[in-house]
Amino acid sequence: MLEAVPNVSEGRAREVIEAVGEAFGARARLLDVHSDPDHHRSVFTLVGEPDALVESLVAGTARALELVDLRLHDGVHPRVGVVDVVPVVPLRAGDMDAAKSTALELAGRIGHELQVPVFLYGEIGEGRRPAFYRRGGLDGLARRLAAGELEPAAGPDAIDPRSGAVLVGARAPLVAYNVVLDTGDLDLARAIAAAVRESSGGLPGVQAIGLLLPGAHTVQVSMNVVDLERAALHDVVDRVRREAAARGVEVRGGELVGLVPERVLVEAERAGVRVPGVDETHVLERALATREGL
Repeated sequence: MLEAVPNVSEGRAREVIEAVGEAFGARARLLDVHSDPDHHRSVFTLVGEPDALVESLVAGTARALELVDLRLHDGVHPRVGVVDVVPVVPLRAGDMDAAKSTALELAGRIGHELQVPVFLYGEIGEGRRPAFYRRGGLDGLARRLAAGELEPAAGPDAIDPRSGAVLVGARAPLVAYNVVLDTGDLDLARAIAAAVRESSGGLPGVQAIGLLLPGAHTVQVSMNVVDLERAALHDVVDRVRREAAARGVEVRGGELVGLVPERVLVEAERAGVRVPGVDETHVLERALATREGL
């Protein structure tokens, strides 16, 4: 059994989100849906056997492409497609090869059957991350494609601005977590993000950006903890809290995107740290057991 976490560029229209979720759950089990109107993005968590998972991901992607027009999108989260990223994730450490082969099959089917350019990242994409393709937004990706700097792994060689591209990858489990700050200062959020992310000298295995949340009139440090062996979520959140305090700002709250491996909660409890927005209801293993009726 494998996990997939497709991210769709629609976080506001409930009927669209439900229709896409129903399609994603056609043959796989839909464990969680997280929608954010400011990000204008929904994150779906699915599990299934490889063949069933591919069928469901193709069906959900097709439904999203039918219902969502990227040209009308105005969310704050970076994106290059209606179905922006589709990571396939092993649930067991020894199943990465299965995740890779499943992701490659999925990429081929999306490209050829749905006629959308597909680019590869993570374990099947020379270690590239989605940010590599999002640089300059969809227009930037289209220019790089037209110039021959990039070519899709599957699908057409040109990008339709209505649907964009799809980034398909295989990766280890990660934790997506957002810290909301009690300020509307975007520069401050970006400074804190720079202080905590690995690429600018912060914590190992952490990606972070600062985002403005227009609906709440606040800012957010949006993070992916991509290496749970090198950085525990509670340590990352504590670092953000300390960086904010050093700048005279308090943390208003935290938001988990999707589910987390059980070890994340166990490690936080052992350290005596409460991570806002993370409790037993957000644990992947417990969601699996509940859906299986165990």
